[in-house]
This record gives sequence, C-alpha cells and structure tokens, in this order.
Amino acid sequence: MDFLTLFLIYSWFVLSAMALLCLCAGRRESFLIRSVSAVSQALSFVIPAQLQRVAQRVLHRLFHTRSCLFVVLHVVLQAAVYTEYTWEVFVYCWELQFHLLILLLPYLLLAGNVGCFILCSRANPGIITKSNHASLVKIYAYDGVLFQKGIVCPTCDLEKPARSKHCSFCGTCVHRFDHHCVWVNNCIGASNAKYFFLYLFTLTAMAATTAVISAAFLIQVVLLSGMMHGSYIDDQGQEHAVDILFLIQHLFLTFPWIVFMLGFVILLTLVLGAYSCFNLYLALTNQTSNEWYKSRRHRCCHHPTLQPHDRQAGYKNIYSKGVWRNLMEIFKPPAVLESKKK
Repeated sequence: MDFLTLFLIYSWFVLSAMALLCLCAGRRESFLIRSVSAVSQALSFVIPAQLQRVAQRVLHRLFHTRSCLFVVLHVVLQAAVYTEYTWEVFVYCWELQFHLLILLLPYLLLAGNVGCFILCSRANPGIITKSNHASLVKIYAYDGVLFQKGIVCPTCDLEKPARSKHCSFCGTCVHRFDHHCVWVNNCIGASNAKYFFLYLFTLTAMAATTAVISAAFLIQVVLLSGMMHGSYIDDQGQEHAVDILFLIQHLFLTFPWIVFMLGFVILLTLVLGAYSCFNLYLALTNQTSNEWYKSRRHRCCHHPTLQPHDRQAGYKNIYSKGVWRNLMEIFKPPAVLESKKK
C-alpha cells in the first residue's frame, strides 16, 4: 500500500472522527460539520469500501460504546509523566536542595486524583430505574423549555424526569445528566458529579505543579550556570549574546525529556484549566453540560418571527438557587437530602 493511499485513509478516518466528536458534543448541523462530512464523503470514493467499514467499526467502538481504551491511555500518560518527573526532575531538584514538601506535592495530588478517579468511574451516576423513578420525578420541576413533562424514553420505557437524559453509551437514563466521560468510562450525573468535580481540579493541579517545579528546575540550572551573561559563536563565526532561543535549544539538548514533558504539562494545564473554569461556571450557575448545550441551541434556533425581547425571555434557568446553594448541590444533591429526611 503506497503512501498516498495511507494518507487518504488517515485523512478520512480523522475527518470522520471529527464529525462524530462534533455530534457527540451535542451540536447540530453546522458549517464545520457539513464541511467535514463533505470532505469525508469525497475521500470515501478513493478509499476501498472494506477499509471504510473497518474504520467505521473502530469509530463506532470508540465514540458510541463504552470502552476502556481512553482509561488505559489516561493511565499511560500519567505514568509517563510521573516516571520522568521521578527519574529526573525530583532527583535533580533534590540535589539542588528544593524543599521536600514542594517536591512531594505532585504525588499527594496524584493520590487524591486516583481516589476521585476510582470513585467517579465506579459510582452509580444516578441511573433511573422503575424502583426510583417515582421519587426522582419529584426532585426537579419541568421548565417547559429544555425539559417537558410527558416525554417517554423509548429505550427505558420510562417518563424522563427533569434534567435527565438517556446515555447512548451506557444504554440508561441518568438523573441530572451532565455528559458521558470517556476518560473515566462512566456517565457524570447527580450521584458522582462531586467526584468528577474533584477529579478534574486535582488533575489540573497535578499538571500545574509538575509544570511549575520543572520550569523552576530549568531556571535554576540557567541561573547557576551563569549562561545568561555568556555568548556563543554561530555557524558563520560571529559572536552573539545568549538569547532565549539559544537557551531553549541548549536546555532541549541537555534535558530533552524534561523539556518535552514541560511542554506537554503546560499545554495540559491550559486545556484542563479552561475546562475546569467552565465546569466551575456550570456548578455556580446550577447547569449541566447537557443543559448548557441545549440552552444555546434553543437561543440560536428560536422562532425567527418572535420579537428580540421574547427571544431573550424564551429560556430561563429555573434551577439556580444562588451561588453557594448551587455549589453545595454538587456535593449534596437533592436526592440525597430527600433520602435522609425519610
């Protein structure tokens, strides 16, 4: 098989995955999805049908069924980062007399993160059954916009309580459904939202502390070497003062794995930090990811003949009870409070 065929198969696979990811994120037809689908269909005329079927089965397995693949990838990435941190960064920083508590902080965060990961992945997210359906229906009122009374789940054959959704991955309806997280291989609902909240923030803190300690080590190496006050001779024989680009190249050649790990954890910190802020915003406003996406679609797809003030008043979050009570609902959902009173 030549390089061009391999490239076309890879492109078709990636574009199909992008389209599926956009759809799984809860967005309807958009310019991006239509463009990706169009290019994917064009490539499908070139790629053999048998390879297309194999790729479709792989995509379906990854994005439409429960799979431990992302959990394994999650563990492998964590193991790789902590192996490099322990093998080089910790040892070098200990020799440079960094405070022991600072060096141990990533391990303490790792212990907390692993505990939250296990609880989040093993806990019942709030699966709706015939035995608990009657009590769950009473917890949240129907807002009449995103959640309407009388809607029956065709798979579970149960009326959907407000703020619930059927998860196609797990094949069940989940109370206060947020999303299905492939990294923990479980739904995020009313019963395990607190574990996911802590898991996400400890994961962000792990990446941030590892990045800060690694960067501090490299900076300390540069300062102790006095390299900033030196100079170097380029290929043309001209002498130049040491600049940032030269320092980065020198550090990459001297500590290649540490610099590579630092770039990875910095990127991870930025991505996880943004996602953590988004989840904090949802918690403080008493929204789920599912509700946030649905409310945005409702505003965008509202009836065009209505006046602007009617469009703004088309949806109002009736579940928000104030910042503090909204945050507490993550850790003490109403279902738990109701069961304690009985």
